[in-house]
Amino acid sequence: MGESLAIPEIVAIGGQSDGKSSLLEAFLGFRFNVREVEMGTRRPLIVQMVHDPTAQEPRCRLQEEESNEYGPPIVPETAVADAIQRRTEEHLRKMGNIAVSSKPIVMRAEYAYCPNLTIIDTPGFILKAKTGELDNTPDEIMSMVKAQASPPHRMILFLQQSSVEWASALWLRVVQEVDPYFQRTVIVASKFDNRLKEFAERWEVDKYLSATGYLPPNVRPFFVALPKDRAIQSSAEWRRSMAEVDAAVFKHLRDGIKGGFDEERFASRIGFSNLKKFLEEELSRRYREAAPATLALLQERCDAVSAELMAAEIRLKAAEDVGALRRVAMKYADTVARQVLLLLQGSAEPDPMQHGLTTDEERATSRAPQWPGLNSAALQPVHHESKLFGGAAFERCLEEFHIAVNSTRFPASMSSDRLRNIMYAYKGKHLTGGPTKAAEDVARQAAKEALGPLLDAACIRLSFILRRLYDIAADRAAATMGSKENLHPYIAFHAALRSSHQAFINRLEEQARGMLRTHLEAATSQFAMNMYVHVSDPGDPEESMQPADCSDGDLVEDDGMVACEQLDNSAEGAMPTPGPVRVQMTVPETPSFAISAAAQVLNDRLKAVHLASAAGPGRFEDNTPSRRATKSRRVALQQNSERLRPAGAGNGASEGGNSVGSSYDDVISAAESLFRKIRCAVATQYAPATLKSTFLDPMTDRLALEVSLDLFARTDADFGSMFSAAGAVAALAAKRDMLARRVEGLIKCKNEFQELAKCL
Repeated sequence: MGESLAIPEIVAIGGQSDGKSSLLEAFLGFRFNVREVEMGTRRPLIVQMVHDPTAQEPRCRLQEEESNEYGPPIVPETAVADAIQRRTEEHLRKMGNIAVSSKPIVMRAEYAYCPNLTIIDTPGFILKAKTGELDNTPDEIMSMVKAQASPPHRMILFLQQSSVEWASALWLRVVQEVDPYFQRTVIVASKFDNRLKEFAERWEVDKYLSATGYLPPNVRPFFVALPKDRAIQSSAEWRRSMAEVDAAVFKHLRDGIKGGFDEERFASRIGFSNLKKFLEEELSRRYREAAPATLALLQERCDAVSAELMAAEIRLKAAEDVGALRRVAMKYADTVARQVLLLLQGSAEPDPMQHGLTTDEERATSRAPQWPGLNSAALQPVHHESKLFGGAAFERCLEEFHIAVNSTRFPASMSSDRLRNIMYAYKGKHLTGGPTKAAEDVARQAAKEALGPLLDAACIRLSFILRRLYDIAADRAAATMGSKENLHPYIAFHAALRSSHQAFINRLEEQARGMLRTHLEAATSQFAMNMYVHVSDPGDPEESMQPADCSDGDLVEDDGMVACEQLDNSAEGAMPTPGPVRVQMTVPETPSFAISAAAQVLNDRLKAVHLASAAGPGRFEDNTPSRRATKSRRVALQQNSERLRPAGAGNGASEGGNSVGSSYDDVISAAESLFRKIRCAVATQYAPATLKSTFLDPMTDRLALEVSLDLFARTDADFGSMFSAAGAVAALAAKRDMLARRVEGLIKCKNEFQELAKCL
C-alpha cells in the first residue's frame, strides 16, 4: 500500500553463500529464489508474507519499480526466480551496469503455509570484488546491509556457516556496529548437518553449542540444517524434506554421538522448526508492544489518505465542471488586472528591491535598441539609480525620452549636393520663396530621420515596462488568494492569461507607434510650416536660457524664455494665435553681405507674418500645393527671395547658380531653426500626451475587459482545454481510483491489525 509502518520485521544478513535465501524459502514454505555460485542476491529483497488459509498455491506479486502498485500474480511459483533475476538485471543495467543496488525489490507472498511476517534478504558480505566489478563493491554491500539493519523495529537474523569457528566469525563485528548489545539479534549457525560429522563425543557437541567465551551470555544461537536436494520442485515435498532433515539431525545427536547431547539446554535451539517457533513468538511479543503506536499510525494514515481522496474527488469534479472553472478563472483574471492598475497608480506594497529596476537595468533587461544616434550612457534622468516599477518607471522613461529628444541636433554634415539639388528643384518650380521652401524641406526631412527612431524606441521601452507588471501582479494575486482560487496547478491557463496581457500591450504599442508617426507627419507637414512662422526659435536646451547671437541668425524673445512655451500654452488641436513680437537684432560693425542679407530676410519674414495675420486672429492661409497662397504671403516670399539673391545678380542660368551658392548658409540656418521648432513641438506636446493617452488610459479602462473577452469568449471545449490536456480527466479519475483502493486497503489493514492485536 506504499505505507512505511514501524512494525517488527526481520533482516537476514551474513556472508555470501551462508544460506540466507534458502532460509527465506523455508519460511515461505516453497522454493523460488535464485542461487548462483558467487553472488545470488544483488538487491535487497523485501518479502511480505501473508498467511492466507485459502491460498493452497502461493500467490506472489512484485511491486512496480516506479509506483506502489503490485503487478499480477506470478504463476507458477517457480517462475518467481526468473522474474526477480530479470528485474535485477534490468535495473542494474539502467544504473550503468553496477554490481549491486540499494533499491529493494518488494514481493508480496500469500500462502496457507507461511507465517505473517516480513523478511528482508540482503546481498551477502564479500571480501573482494569479482572480475569485472568495481573495487568498492564490498564496501557498497556493507553500507547497504547496515542501512537495512539499522531501524530499531527490525530484528537481525545473522547467519554463519557452522563450519566456521566462533572465534573466526568474520562478519559478527558488522552486527555489533548496528546492535552493540545483541538486543535484537538472532544468530543462526546454518548448514549444521555438515558440522555434525566432526563430533564424536558429548563434550565436543556441548562446547560448540554453548559458544562459551565467544558470544555474550544473553546470546543463544540456533543451529539449522535445510534440505540439499535441488531436484525438489513441489512445495509439499519441500516442507516434508525440512521436517525429515530436522528429525535426522536429532537422531544423529542422540544416536551418532557418544553420550548424546544436553537436550535440556540445547534441544529448543536446534532445527528449523524451533527457529520458526521462536521467531513467531518473538514477533508476537514485539507486535504487542508496537500495536498501540501502529494502530494510531494506521488511523492517521487512513485519515490522511481519505482527505487526499476527497481532494481528488473535488479536483475531478472541478475538471468536469466548466462553469465552476470559468467563475474561478474570471475572478483570478480580474484580480490580476486590478493589481496591474494599482501598480500603475502607485503602490508601496511590492518590494522595489525585488521588482524594481534602475535605468541601466531597465535598458539591459528590455533588450531593445536604445536611443538611436545618441550616447545612451550620457542620458540619465532624475532618480536613474532608483529601483522603480509601474507608473513611476513609466514617468521616468518619459523624462528620459524628453532628454533624448532635446539632445538631438540638426545634422551638421548635411550634404551640400543634397541641398543644392533641393534648391535647384524649387528654383524651377517656385518663382518666389525657393530658398525658404528648400529650408522647410530640409528641416522636415531631418526631423523625420532624427525623431522617428526615438519615438519607436520610446514605445518599445514603455511597452516593456508595462509587460513587467504582469509578473508582479500575478505574484500579488497569488499572495492574496487561496491555493484553490489562484489556479496554481493549471499551467496552460496561466500561460494563456500572460499571453493575453502581452498581446494587449503589443496592440497598444502598435497604436502608439502609428499615432506618433501621424503626429510627426503633422508636425512636419506643409500646413505646420505656417504655424512655425509665428513661433520663436527655442534654441538648443543648454543654450535656451541665454540670449542668442544674432550673427548666427537666431531670434530671441524679449523675456529670455524658450519659445516652446508658446506650443504648450496653445489650445489642444488649435493653432496658436501669434501675439505682438518685438524683434531685436545686433548688426556687426562690418557685416558681410550674406549676414546682412540673412538678417534682412528674417525681418522681412516677420513683417510678412504680421501682414498675413492681419486677416484676423487665429486664421492661417492654406499653403498646400492645391491652394494658392494669399497675396500677403506671396509678397513676403517674393521679398525673401529677392533679399537672398546676391547684389547685381542677373536673370541668366549662371546667375541662378550664383544665387543658390550664396544662399546656402541662409538655408542651413533657417533649416536648423525650423528643426528646433519641430523638435520642441514633438518633445513637449505631441509625444508625451500621446504616449500617456495611448498606453495608460487603455490599461486603466480596457485591460480587464479585453483580457476577459480573449480568455472567456470561447466554447466550453476550447476553454476546458486550458485546464485539462488530452487524457487529463482520465488521469485524475485513475488517481482517484488508486486513492480509493489505497483507502480501502488501509482500512482493511487497520481492522485486521486491530483484530490481530486482540489475539496477541
